[in-house]
Amino acid sequence: MNIIPTDFKGLFILEPKVLGDSRGYFMESFSKRTLSDAGIDVNFVQDNQSSSKKGVLRGLHFQNAPHAQTKLVRVLSGCILDVVVDLRKHEKTFGKYFSVELSAENKKQLLVPKGFAHGFIVLSEQAEVFYKCDDYYHPESDGGIIYNDSSVGIDWRLKPDEFILSDKDKRHPNLSEAIYQF
Repeated sequence: MNIIPTDFKGLFILEPKVLGDSRGYFMESFSKRTLSDAGIDVNFVQDNQSSSKKGVLRGLHFQNAPHAQTKLVRVLSGCILDVVVDLRKHEKTFGKYFSVELSAENKKQLLVPKGFAHGFIVLSEQAEVFYKCDDYYHPESDGGIIYNDSSVGIDWRLKPDEFILSDKDKRHPNLSEAIYQF
């Protein structure tokens, strides 16, 4: 597995080694040992999966300490734009966003450390997203920032009239008003 650092401390793109032949392909999608060898120590305890149609925008979500989550995100079918916003006030990348296209075709994964708000938008007609978390969902620790905060300036690649959001995701505060503890 190729572990690619980004300009954001602790945020990595993972590219699995894909072995293909006439039958299809095989890949190792997760190896605790491989991550440990790269200095990444994470103990995943929960897997989540969603299915969404084109234009569905989920996010931007996070859980506050002590239930903050590291996530490993991948796409089983379709294509998404995966987006994170750094909420770690002590980092030079605070308030900035990072995005990467994840798809069933490219098989890339995004390892998102604690301290980031996370979201995605579906670019294909449909997408199934699967992600691992290193802490359980804890409703009292749930938080978010609004997807269209102008101070962050995320390019979601689709037009706003194509977005499909939950009522909850429409009500998140701007970054300057959000409550987060990182």
